[in-house]
Amino acid sequence: MKLSALIAGLNDAALESEEGEAHVTGFAIDHRKIAQGNIFGAFQGAKVNGEDFIEAAIGAGAIAIVAHPNAEVEGAAHIADIEPRRVFALMAARYFTPKPQYVAAVTGTNGKTSTAEMTRQLWRMAGLNSASIGTLGVTTADEQVKTGLTTPDIVTFLSNMSGLAREGVSHAIFEASSHGLSQYRTEGLPVQVGVFTNLSRDHLDYHGDMDRYFEAKMRLFDEVVDDGGTAVVWADDDWSGPVIKRAMDRGLNLFTVGEQGTSLRLLSRTPTQLGQVLMVKAQGNTHRISLPLIGAYQAANILCAAGAVLATGGELEDVFDHMQRVQPVRGRLERAVITKIGAPVYVDYAHTPDGLRAAIDALRPHVKGKLITIFGAGGDRDKGKRPEMGKVAAQLSDIAIVTDDNPRGEDPAAIRADIMAGAKDATEVGDRRAAIAHAIALAGADDIILLAGKGHEQGQIIGDRVIPFDDVEVARECARDANGARQSETAI
Repeated sequence: MKLSALIAGLNDAALESEEGEAHVTGFAIDHRKIAQGNIFGAFQGAKVNGEDFIEAAIGAGAIAIVAHPNAEVEGAAHIADIEPRRVFALMAARYFTPKPQYVAAVTGTNGKTSTAEMTRQLWRMAGLNSASIGTLGVTTADEQVKTGLTTPDIVTFLSNMSGLAREGVSHAIFEASSHGLSQYRTEGLPVQVGVFTNLSRDHLDYHGDMDRYFEAKMRLFDEVVDDGGTAVVWADDDWSGPVIKRAMDRGLNLFTVGEQGTSLRLLSRTPTQLGQVLMVKAQGNTHRISLPLIGAYQAANILCAAGAVLATGGELEDVFDHMQRVQPVRGRLERAVITKIGAPVYVDYAHTPDGLRAAIDALRPHVKGKLITIFGAGGDRDKGKRPEMGKVAAQLSDIAIVTDDNPRGEDPAAIRADIMAGAKDATEVGDRRAAIAHAIALAGADDIILLAGKGHEQGQIIGDRVIPFDDVEVARECARDANGARQSETAI
């Protein structure tokens, strides 16, 4: 494809050379991955300035550089724009074809992964070749491939979408994180549906305050979703009103779900031993849905997913029937093991105050004895949420155990101290494996253990190293060890 064809009509972007007829072979944002004929995106980041590698990229074969107008470019075409990330994304979107016919995107603080995966499952049960891209990677009916980020870089994102389309995927959904939206990592696709789950404190180390965090999320509805597209909104969140207004101001079709929803109104939710019964009013009729997942937040996620499927042509009765057969999402209230004494251990990705509250609330109706919560907070991230998480866990759990969770470059003890400042009467056990073993040793037959924070992750980030650590596997190992210890004690 010719360079001139990729840049034509992209607002104010200027091609500062006469090399428009050069043949483009690909795109890269890492100068070490440049091949002859590539276009290099030289962006200014928080830690690294891509403009510092322009000369190296050209030396490796880049024929064009997308960068800010004041960047120094010699020996290649300079595609200049004050928003180089946006222009780079739109050019890449023209290059990476084909694309899935139907695309949805989900944003929000919590629930993105579950909503995306449940949407994919509902599409699949309807006989559609579907896929999701997000925290779990690229997921299809046949496989799951890790990408490393909730919203991968734009080159990976668009090439994955194009690859899925070539494999016959007609319906795809992706998680639109606030970082991805603000850095234009979700551009260029024909997005017919945008989904909003909720908004609560997270990523303020990056965005600064809640208003800017909210604005980053709203790019999904302001710019990413197609004109005439649909906004599916969970109507029961404190931020739902402003989201609905933004969608209406844009002229999007509105599809609201929840107790305050008008499209799918949640009339009641009754916990059962292995799930819950939802009574939902839709199209003038009341429907009973036996959902095989526990927790209010899972009800919210599945209703948002149902909205996305209905907005892409799904039939109501089919969707409600399929909702009763969804499978749990990895690391989202996943039952890892039941200890020998009979206490189940649930693993959940909750890593915000609201996420932790939702996970605890989901388990509370099923607890006959004590609810034991093990959790921590990530290093080099929003420090202000740490005492809030401690407060939530200490107030809502019977026993709260504070441990390490991806300390990264910070002192783990300092992170735990921040959490403990809000966690009255909590127990501190720094080593995560030891904390899990301690909880299992404490648990009685009527107790439930919640192991929160890491969910599907399979590594503990300490400094610049990733140490293998899977909460599910470690919980199973600790349960086996505890069982062995009990048997030894009995023999003695």
